[in-house]
Amino acid sequence: MDTALSRKQIAAWRTAIFAIFFATGLGFATWASRVPSVKGNLGINDFEVGLLLFASGAASILGLSLANVILARWGARRGLLMGLGIFATGIILVGLGAETTQSFALTAVGLAFMGLGMGSTDVMMNVEGAAVEQATGKTIMPLFHAFFSLGTVAGAGIGVAMTAWAVGVAPHLWILGAIVVAVGAVSVVFVPAREVNDDEVADKPTRRERFGAALAVWRDPRTYAIGAIMLGMAFAEGGANDWLPLAVVDGHSGTEAQGAIALTVFSVAMTAVRALGGPLVDRFGRVWTLRILAVTAVTGLVVFILAPSVPIAMIGVALWGMGASLGFPLGMSAAADDPAKAAASVSAAATIGYIAFLCGPPILGWISHEIGLLPTLWILVALIALSGFASGAAKPIAGSKVGAGHQSAH
Repeated sequence: MDTALSRKQIAAWRTAIFAIFFATGLGFATWASRVPSVKGNLGINDFEVGLLLFASGAASILGLSLANVILARWGARRGLLMGLGIFATGIILVGLGAETTQSFALTAVGLAFMGLGMGSTDVMMNVEGAAVEQATGKTIMPLFHAFFSLGTVAGAGIGVAMTAWAVGVAPHLWILGAIVVAVGAVSVVFVPAREVNDDEVADKPTRRERFGAALAVWRDPRTYAIGAIMLGMAFAEGGANDWLPLAVVDGHSGTEAQGAIALTVFSVAMTAVRALGGPLVDRFGRVWTLRILAVTAVTGLVVFILAPSVPIAMIGVALWGMGASLGFPLGMSAAADDPAKAAASVSAAATIGYIAFLCGPPILGWISHEIGLLPTLWILVALIALSGFASGAAKPIAGSKVGAGHQSAH
């Protein structure tokens, strides 16, 4: 692949994938930032908000499952444009349903479109990110995911501004939906054509063969081992996003402001390590990096749970965020080591991780109702430890150009 592309083409390709990661984060946070407004406009309760989120989550799983078929049928360029188009259409429909028509059903349809587009795009952009890694010979996946995080920060910030300026949900979402489409349309131009990035081979497989290949990855033990890495870290990240502020308030008698600060500390720590993690992986390799970060996350969580004061708990939060930062991107990178199975493997691994993201917070909430929130976090400690023990599965396969670390050359 790298022999067929010039350095300038590879740089443009890499920039395009950065932009797509940023745009998906921007679009996701745009919706999330207006949930209170959507709830108020529709006059719904928390249970009905949960139903809307379920529509998005269920469609995301469907999108993850369809992504490898889309890649095989239409290639990365058209597949990514299709996924981003569906995602942006969902954003626009949510604006239409939540404010213009005030229709719960239309809002749910919009969120389903968002989930479907987000899930399929997620797999495809990670497959392309892994292909860029192979073309450059450097670990870049953490930086791609850092751009997604930056997109969520930008989306949240814009949401705060739109709310403060009393801008309605509909125009806000319509403008951002249009931006997502525009970014996608420009970016896919720089994604290599199908025959260049190995999306197409001389003997094109039949539909039955493609379906068989998609199922075959579920019979590969490495898929489940990589899934275990992503499961633990997805629980660690999702648990923090949903329960950290409440854990500070209820568990450590902090204020709501301190709870918000804790989530900010977690997000900044995670984004910083994702931005700087590539060279670390190239030096020590995926396996040792994941093991070190699993120990870091476990240490941070234990410090947070046992902290005698909020300032010490914040130190634990920072370590927790740092440790949880690379499990998901490096799991994606490992799943895509084999270009021939990249789409199907990333789809399978992402499905495991997304199920953890979707199901983890409610499960933790139910358990915490029985035993308390801080004791419940010990479950995360155990799952992160499991992720660390499974890290050996992230060892690059023969022929992969990234993730082994410099020491392997000696």
